[in-house]
Parts: sequence; C-alpha cells; structure tokens
Amino acid sequence: MENRYFTQALSDFMFDMASGGAIRHLASQGYSVTEISQKLKFPTPIAKIKETVWKYLLETGVIALTDPADSAETEKVSYVKEYSSTGKASFRRVTEKIEKPMCEYFACDFGKQMYQDREAFERKLEGLNVRDKEYLLGLPWPLQTVYHIADERMTRIWKHLQDKE
Repeated sequence: MENRYFTQALSDFMFDMASGGAIRHLASQGYSVTEISQKLKFPTPIAKIKETVWKYLLETGVIALTDPADSAETEKVSYVKEYSSTGKASFRRVTEKIEKPMCEYFACDFGKQMYQDREAFERKLEGLNVRDKEYLLGLPWPLQTVYHIADERMTRIWKHLQDKE
C-alpha cells in the first residue's frame, strides 16, 4: 500500500520535472494542447498534456466548474508558526475571507455538444482560426456546463459561435 503512494508521488515528481512546468508555462502563454505537444522536448502523451492544461486552467481561475457569480468571496488559508512558553513550535491554521475580483465568464457546454454530435460541433467551429479551434478541441471538456473567463480568445470564439446560431 505505502509503496503504491511512493511510486505515484515519484511518478508525479518526475513528470513535473520533465514536462509539467513547461506545459503550464506554455498554457499560460496561450498555446493549445497540440502546440504544446510539438514544443515539448520530452515525449509526453497527449492525454497527460490535456489533463495538465485542464488542471492549470482550473487552478488559475480561467475555467471554473461552478458559476463564479454565485461566490463573490473565497477563503484564503495560511499557517502561522507559533511557539509555546517552552519553545515548542506548532502551526495554527488561519482562514481569511477575501473578495474575488469580478470577471466576466461565459457558460460553456462544449463537452455536451461534442459528446452529442462531434461532427456538428466541428462544423460550428468552421471559420475560426486554427489556434482557436485547436484550443477548443484540445481540452477535455466535461459533460457539464463550465465557466470560462471572457478573455480575448474566448470572446472571439463566443462571438463566432453566436453568429453561427
């Protein structure tokens, strides 16, 4: 049992050293999964790149699984090191409520659309530039509505999709 946890932790560490940091950096620069796979020097399966990019987008708030408008504040957790009268160190968890900056998000159900009829979805994407199309098709969209921040790319995609309807 313990060996399995160690093996997984070692595998995750090796992946992060070999490709993980580079994938996150390239994703932050706006590269699609296909472009990232072409730029990596270490061979990495596309599925692993997709997973890493998706996790990065969730962690940075580019994509949210719940409507960001519903939660205007979040908790910031930190730990404070304290010493007792005898000099023994301990840590105390401190939570602080912070206001989230309000950003505009688009509600996206791309996973449902791809699952129901991938060919029809790809036809809707005709006319998009190659990078935008690769961006949409390269992410592992879940079968639920997710929220994507209204950055320049997603605004362009959203406008194109609204014109197609």
